[in-house]
Formats: sequence, structure tokens, C-alpha cells
Amino acid sequence: MPAWRNISLWMDQLDEPLTPRPALERDLDLDVAIIGAGYTGLWTAYYLKRLDPGLKIAVFEAQIAGFGASGRNGGWLMGNLLGEDRLLAPLPPEQRRASYELLHGIPDEVANVIEREGIDCDYRKGGVLYCAARYPEQHASLRQYLAHLHDQGLGEADYRWLTPEQLAGQLRVANAYGAIQAAHCATIQPAKLVRGLARAVERLGVALYENSPVTHWQSGSLQTPRAAVRSRWIVPAVEGYSVTLAPLGRYQLPVQSLLVATEPLPQSTWDEIGLSQGQAFSEGSRQVTYGQRTLDDRLVFGARGGYQFAGKLRHDFNLSQDEVQLRRYLFGELFPQLKNVRITHAWGGNLGMSRQFHPHMLCDRRKGIALAGGYGGEGVGASNLGGRTLAELILQRDSPLVRQPWVLPEGGLDRLRAWEPEPCRWLGYNAIIQSFVHEDQTLANPATAPWRRRMASRIAGFMEGFMH
Repeated sequence: MPAWRNISLWMDQLDEPLTPRPALERDLDLDVAIIGAGYTGLWTAYYLKRLDPGLKIAVFEAQIAGFGASGRNGGWLMGNLLGEDRLLAPLPPEQRRASYELLHGIPDEVANVIEREGIDCDYRKGGVLYCAARYPEQHASLRQYLAHLHDQGLGEADYRWLTPEQLAGQLRVANAYGAIQAAHCATIQPAKLVRGLARAVERLGVALYENSPVTHWQSGSLQTPRAAVRSRWIVPAVEGYSVTLAPLGRYQLPVQSLLVATEPLPQSTWDEIGLSQGQAFSEGSRQVTYGQRTLDDRLVFGARGGYQFAGKLRHDFNLSQDEVQLRRYLFGELFPQLKNVRITHAWGGNLGMSRQFHPHMLCDRRKGIALAGGYGGEGVGASNLGGRTLAELILQRDSPLVRQPWVLPEGGLDRLRAWEPEPCRWLGYNAIIQSFVHEDQTLANPATAPWRRRMASRIAGFMEGFMH
């Protein structure tokens, strides 16, 4: 049996036996067939069954529930979507505000479900602290971003600036210049959520087959190694694993994010650091860092990973020494007292990035295909919205969920923008990432000449523009 507990700290912490559910052994006729027992697939099944209990629904998982990004992420449950400001900017102010409120309500909606279904997943809604630290340029960039958010009609209750003194009341990082505090974020133990959600959908009458990889799919049917399935609706909910289901790989780029977890830290150390209310935190570089204090007093900290040529999935997440040390360096810059702390777990996962650099939700009624994805690392919360939205689209319910700019007009996969062919993707992605790394190294060195600092940031900003 594969070492499921080695997937991540989160899977290692589970107190349940990770015995796979039985594989599919017989042909089925269904109303809805869902490929993938991660957050998107399970949320879709959950809301469909709640709205229409008579539906025949089954979920087919290649490994076990939580094997993919749902069991490997950093545990941020955000009331946000990647690229939301660009998507909502063209809307009239009143409509834009309503869309933001829909997004901001995601953590509370998940809280309602976990209470209803008795899912204990260490949910704590403490908000998130986007810190300006490590070098002064972060202060200017975060203040500019905050002004942009306020220009879009968001107020102090949503995003507010904390002075270094105010930040220290919640989190004490070295070289702090201030922070944006965002209210609409919770932290969770993600494997407990996905595993609890799997049990919840089974209680509602959804069949879940594990060790049942889908080897072929098309409108109206799919195939597993031992059985054929006919279904009115097919929902490929595979996100970063889209390359395994042609032609979805044309529209989703699998990129990796990598994390480490420390040993449990003594209370005296946490008294120095803070994070007593379950807050998430990051620092304002383009390294895309993210961290939280777990319920058992570990620091979990992650940062942007990489992309493999031709969109090849990464399967080996035994992190290299360099990968671990980069994350140790980054959190050590924020918390010097942790530079030599013992790291007990290191892992990573594949996530999906769309060519538009924002999520998409799509329902092709003619072919009976519905999908959501492209979450770009913000999928813990976005997948809940995606599952709710797909359920409403499939059942043809008219609601604010289906009238959002991330919901594509009626049509097929041709509504999605395809990624460029290789080697353009690999060259472009790595050029962008290298510009970010160069900027961070340049700005983190206080001896760097001002003109070099400006040049590094201009180049990185220019390269980042290709992601919009």
C-alpha cells in the first residue's frame, strides 16, 4: 500500500486509517459522474445532493480522497479568487460590491457546512496579515495595493493598514514596515476537511470509488480500468492534474508549491512571535510565501515552487536540500529565533494555473460537461465557490452565483484560453520566475545600490505583467 501519510504533515496527523475505499468493479448509469475526490469534486457532489437528493452521483478518485492539492496545501481558506480585482473592475460599483461580498462569505459558508456535518478541521477565522518586511520596497508595494483595493470600493472592515506597532500586537516579524490586515480568511487543517467532506457526501448517498483512475472520458461516458460509466453529466474536477485528462491539459498549467513544517514550538517561542488567533500570514515579496501556526503549535510555511517542461506532473515531493533551505531562509528572515529549528515535514503539490490567470467555471449543457479550476493556489476557498456554482449551473438555477464574471458564457472548452505550446511555456514561466528571484535577492541585500534595486523591481514588474 502506498505511504499515504507521507503526502504531507496534514495527512500524517490524521487519526483515521487511510484504507482506500473499494474500486469501481461494475458498470454504472448515473446522473452526474465526478472525476476527482478533492475539494472541487466533493463540494460539487455535496451541493448537488443537497439541492436535488434524487440525483445518482458518483465520484471516481485515482488514489484516495485528499491525495492531490486538497491534502497538501497551506491551509488558507480565503474569501478571495485569484485575479478578482481584474475581473470585477469593469463592473458597476454596486454589482462589484455584491460580488466581493459573495467572495468574502466563502469562509463563513464553509464554517456552516463543517458545523452541520460535524467536520473537525481546526477551523479558525483569524484573518490574514500581508506583511511588509525584509526590505523597505515591500512597504510601498503593499500600500499601493491597499489603495487599489480601496479604489474598488472595499473599506477598512475588509482591508486595513497596520503600523509596525499595530502589527506587533498580532505578529512580530523582524524588520516590519507594517501590514495589510484582511478579515476574510480562516486557517484549517486541510486533510481533515477533505476527508470529512468525503464522509459527508457518502452520508448523503453519493458513491465514492477510490483506486479508480479514469483512463478515458468524453461527453456522456468515462472509463476506469475495470468498468464503464454512462452519465448525463461529466464533471472533471482534477485541477492541477488536468494533464492526465486530454484535452484539459491545454488549458491548465500544473505548477508546484512547496512547504515545510517545524517541530511543535514551545509556548515561550510563540509568546515572542504571536499568531494566537489562528491568523494566516505572508510577506510582500513575489516569492508568494504563506504560513500559519497549527493547532499543535508548529509553523507551516510555504513558497512558490516550479514548473516542469511540457506540463509534466511532479510526483516526487521529497524536497531537495535546496528547496527546504530556501523556505528555512525565508521564514528565518522573518523569525530569526527559528533559523535553526528542526523541520519535521517537507512536501508539495501540483496546482492548476489557467492562461487567464484567474479561475473559470463552465457548464456545457449540450455536451453535459461542467468544470471549475484555474484556482492558482487559492483553491481551498475557491473550490467551495466552484462546487456551489457548478451545482447551480447543472440544475439550471438562477442565482447570483451563476452571474459572476468568472462564470463563462454557455459553451464548451473552446471558451477557455489555451496555453502556448512548448518550449514557449517553459521559457516564459522560468523567465518570469527568475526575474522574481533576482528581484528578491537584490532587494534583500541592504548594500545593493538604489539604481540596481529600482532596475530589479522594474524588470520583475514588467515580467509580472505577462501574467495578467
